[in-house]
Amino acid sequence: MANPISTARFVEELQKLKQEMDAGSLEHGEYDQRLSRIIHELRERGVEADRSGISAAIDQALVAGTITPGVKSHLQKRLGLA
Repeated sequence: MANPISTARFVEELQKLKQEMDAGSLEHGEYDQRLSRIIHELRERGVEADRSGISAAIDQALVAGTITPGVKSHLQKRLGLA
């Protein structure tokens, strides 16, 4: 089994997606596919944080403008946090 993903790496991947969307190099469908891959990897490998740690990382990403409220809700549901 592969090593769990750090919350820092999870947030970095979300930031990369945001930057690519802002730059216009990703379309919405591509964003959705990449986000789905990130979620799949998190679910397969696990996260180096407990539920409150990953929830805090998602909340911080929302406050920083990295994700939208809709993406936050989606992440919480897919990761079993809601």
